[in-house]
Amino acid sequence: MKLTFKNDALLNGINIVQKAVPSKTTMSILECILIDASGSEIKLTGNDTELGIETKVEGSILERGKIALEAKIFSEIIRKLSSPDGEITIESDSRFNTTISSANSVFNIQGRDGEEFSYLPYIEKDKYIQLSQFTLKEVIRQTLFSISPNDSNKMMTGELFEVSDNVLKVTSLDGHRISIRKILLKDHYENSKVIVPGKTLSEISKILSGDNESEIQIFFSQNHILFEFDNTIVVSRLIEGEYFRISQMLSSDYETKLSVKKREFLDCIERATILVRENDKKPLILNILDNTMQLKLNSSFGSMNAEIMIHKTGKDIMIGFNPKFLIDALRVIDDEEITLYMMNPKSPCFIKDEEEQYIYLILPVNFNAASI
Repeated sequence: MKLTFKNDALLNGINIVQKAVPSKTTMSILECILIDASGSEIKLTGNDTELGIETKVEGSILERGKIALEAKIFSEIIRKLSSPDGEITIESDSRFNTTISSANSVFNIQGRDGEEFSYLPYIEKDKYIQLSQFTLKEVIRQTLFSISPNDSNKMMTGELFEVSDNVLKVTSLDGHRISIRKILLKDHYENSKVIVPGKTLSEISKILSGDNESEIQIFFSQNHILFEFDNTIVVSRLIEGEYFRISQMLSSDYETKLSVKKREFLDCIERATILVRENDKKPLILNILDNTMQLKLNSSFGSMNAEIMIHKTGKDIMIGFNPKFLIDALRVIDDEEITLYMMNPKSPCFIKDEEEQYIYLILPVNFNAASI
């Protein structure tokens, strides 16, 4: 095999597929990146059996072939070689001895037989949706923060993607909060419901261009989901099982409704968290009166009191929250003014818009008189 590339094109391809290369595995072949130039195109592939990424890289095929190269060494060599506009040649023989050369450097490394590499699973492309890369990137940003970081409950480490006619609904939860985003699609599609691993969505969002003009197609099968965009495909195994019955947790009843300027509310909470260390469980107390909301936080470092103007209907209420959960939700809402709905100090608080394009449910925390 003999191939030539522009340095930046090859490095970009490596950066994309390396997101699917496992850091630890009992199968050493999976620590490699596959270079497949057996056809008319050059493809790079990374695959950890749960998540696989394949991307096409522009280059010249002087001799066809395929080889697997250890990902860490391969990426570091390409990173260090010459300038972005420089040309790189990769050449391997029948024993998989591989030479990587540029204008002023030559590396010789041992490759592996590309036929040993695990190929991405084949996905039927009959069930799918299409949306812009910008929209998907935003949806992931606006929901991914509320998945669970540990897998004591596998369902909480993923997000529910639910397609109903021309609406995509994405849901995540971690036991303390729920995030829901609804997207209106341009076309009508077959109904689907799958649970996508959070790790997959995190890696996808890093690759997406975020361009509103560039489209992405998402294909669903029984066990896998496939994302196809630009010159890249990402295949991920789905989380099996029945997702939580979210509709039972969503109530439209409330005793208190208030509107507040998002930026002012967020700034106020962020100032309060200056007094909170990471493992501190100090609640932020909201005392909601007719036209004002008083915010108070006490910690071992000191206390903070603030007051902001609101528009309220319904009852006065005093309620406590983990300030981080409020900050996470407010940071991803683009509206200048937000509306909160509450029933009582022990029931969930809802932050949502009128059309319910977004819903953030946050459970309150108990607080005692010493916190006030």
